[in-house]
Amino acid sequence: MTTHAPQAANTVTLPGSLDEAVEALAAMPAAVPVAGGTDLMAAVNSGLLRPAALVGLGRISEIRGWQYQDGHALLGAGLTHARMGRPDFAALIPALAAAARAAGPPQIRNAGTLGGNIASAAPTGDALPVLAALEATLIVAGPGGSRREIPVGHLLAGFEMLGPGELIGYVRVPLLHAPQTFLKATGRTGPSRATASVAVVLDPARRHVRCAVGAVAPMPLRPLDAERWVSSLIDWDGERTLAPEACAAFGEYVAAACIPDPAPEPVLEAAQSSQHGEPGTTLPPAVLHLRRTVATLARRALGRALA
Repeated sequence: MTTHAPQAANTVTLPGSLDEAVEALAAMPAAVPVAGGTDLMAAVNSGLLRPAALVGLGRISEIRGWQYQDGHALLGAGLTHARMGRPDFAALIPALAAAARAAGPPQIRNAGTLGGNIASAAPTGDALPVLAALEATLIVAGPGGSRREIPVGHLLAGFEMLGPGELIGYVRVPLLHAPQTFLKATGRTGPSRATASVAVVLDPARRHVRCAVGAVAPMPLRPLDAERWVSSLIDWDGERTLAPEACAAFGEYVAAACIPDPAPEPVLEAAQSSQHGEPGTTLPPAVLHLRRTVATLARRALGRALA
C-alpha cells in the first residue's frame, strides 16, 4: 500500500464496532485501517506510506477475543500476538501460539494483531504458514452488515482480495485436537524476522499431515505431494511414529518442492573439460543453504508432531 499524498494523516476515526469501522472506510476511500500499527508505522516512518486518514480498530472489543463455533475456533482479527501466546490459547491451537510467541520482541507482540499479520501479507509473517497449514478461513465484514468467507490461502495468493470498505473481522480455524508444531529460522539470535519457517499439523480425522513453509516465497507454500507421501506412511490407528530416515526424507521432499532449482550457471569441471568437454552445473550456495534450512525445520517439526 503506497500513496503519493504529501501530508500525514489529518483525520483519525475511532469506531466502536466492526460495522462502524466498515462504514468509516466506505465513507473515506483513502483511509487506512490500523490496529497494532507495527507494519503501518514502519511504512510511515520509512516514507513509503502517507495516509490521508486513519480508522483505528483498537476500541472494537468484539474482535479482540475468540469463541467456539461448530468444531472451530472463531478468532477475532484484533487478537494480539501476546494474547495468542498465552497457555490457554496454546492449549487450543498450539502452532499458532508458538508462531505468536516467535513474532518478535515484547513490544511487537503486545501491539501486533492476527488480522494485521494477514492483511499486510508480509512473506515473513509468522502466523501465515500456520493458518495455511490449518486451512483457516477469513470472515470479511463489508458494507451494509454483509459478511463473506475467504480461504486464507486465496487472499494470500491474490485469488480473492478485500474490496472497498471491507475488513477482516474473524479467522475461523478448525480445532484438530492433535499435535501441531511451528518452527522458524532467523539470521541472528533472539527475536527476528524468519529466513524460513515451517508449520506441521496432524489431522487424524482425515488421516493427513498438513505442512506449510513460510518466508521463502511471497506467500506460504504447501508441499502437497510431500504431505500425501508422508501421510501414507503413518499408522493412524497405532502409535503414529516414523523412522528417523522417513522424517529426514520428508524434510528433503519439502525443501525440494518449496525451493525449486534456479537457472543454474554452467561450471567447467577440470575432469569433465579434459575428458568430455561438457560443462557441469551447480546451485548457488544461498539456495543450497536455504534448502538445508527448510529440510531441517520440516524434519524437526514432523518429528515433534509425531513424538
